Amino acid sequence: MKFLLFSDLHLDTQFQWTGPVLGRERRNSLRSTLQRIVTLAGELQVDALLCGGDLYEHDRFTPDTMSFVSSLFSTLDIPVYVAPGNHDWYGPTSLYQLARWSQNVVIFTESGLTPVSITDGLTLWGAAHRAPANTNGFLSRGFRVDRGGMNIALFHGSEVSAFGFQDRGKLPHAPFRAAEIEQAGLDHALLGHFHTPSDAPRHTYPGNPEPLSFGEEGLRGAVLITIGDDGSILRERHHVASSSVSSIDVSLDGVTNSSEIRDRVESAIEHLSGIVRVRISGEVPACVDVRLTDLKRLGSHLDGFVPQLGLIRTAYDFDELEAERTIRGQFVRDVRASSLDEDARSRVLVTGLRALDGRSNELDVR
Repeated sequence: MKFLLFSDLHLDTQFQWTGPVLGRERRNSLRSTLQRIVTLAGELQVDALLCGGDLYEHDRFTPDTMSFVSSLFSTLDIPVYVAPGNHDWYGPTSLYQLARWSQNVVIFTESGLTPVSITDGLTLWGAAHRAPANTNGFLSRGFRVDRGGMNIALFHGSEVSAFGFQDRGKLPHAPFRAAEIEQAGLDHALLGHFHTPSDAPRHTYPGNPEPLSFGEEGLRGAVLITIGDDGSILRERHHVASSSVSSIDVSLDGVTNSSEIRDRVESAIEHLSGIVRVRISGEVPACVDVRLTDLKRLGSHLDGFVPQLGLIRTAYDFDELEAERTIRGQFVRDVRASSLDEDARSRVLVTGLRALDGRSNELDVR
């Protein structure tokens, strides 16, 4: 018996780190990735396609997305099992309720694990989040399987011991402990929620198949689950992402003019591909005009280019400026004589001097 498992696609996600044009391109990439997953299911000749939740964003999905997903799943001649998560929770206004599904699509709708017989001796237990938050653990309610054979669970939940290794900002939706899987009489749990892939002895997180933010690198995607006649479980990961994301830092130390900044960034991204975020930081002379707008047209060979300002330290000579008999000099003397602490004094001096020079203060200055 073979399954193809995926989760956490997050169709229609907002992509707050980019603008509207690239954001729409990224959302289209998520659709392409789902198409790749469906195609892969056919190529691998699996017996069912399984989704561990967060297929889409409940607060942002559109009728077009609903039509896309339902039409795509209808092209498969195998069952599709979906266990809704906290972002695609099951409710009266959810895509799962509103869409017209083909007969091969099974949406788990109960807040407790319910069984579906896959074949003689193999049962799939699935459950749904019925709200966006405060879902209790599906294994912490005294659940135990009531039949023999092979018992596999499919749900969206948080294995609590893995929180230190997972994404920052993750909340413990439907928390459970790994030991509870065996205690419940389950042979294995196929899961969603954590975006970092994980292959544990009794549970599997496929990770999000298409990068949603920077730092999500490595082999993630869809997992081929093969269940042997002896009850063994083999896992094989398949890359299905439409693009890659990467983040690099470019130092501005030693630059003498804005053209050198552009040259350094252009050189750093020359051999990269996919979507690249460049964070520029370092110490620059006061005369150097640092502007992100100068970098916007770089990276034409990339799927997306996101320049960001890091920590920019402006190299002013405050002693020399203090000696000036000018407005700038008086400003420096007044600030240096104030009761501000050293860090605050430096910030005020740099910000004020840039303003007096008619320069932008969009930088994170020190």
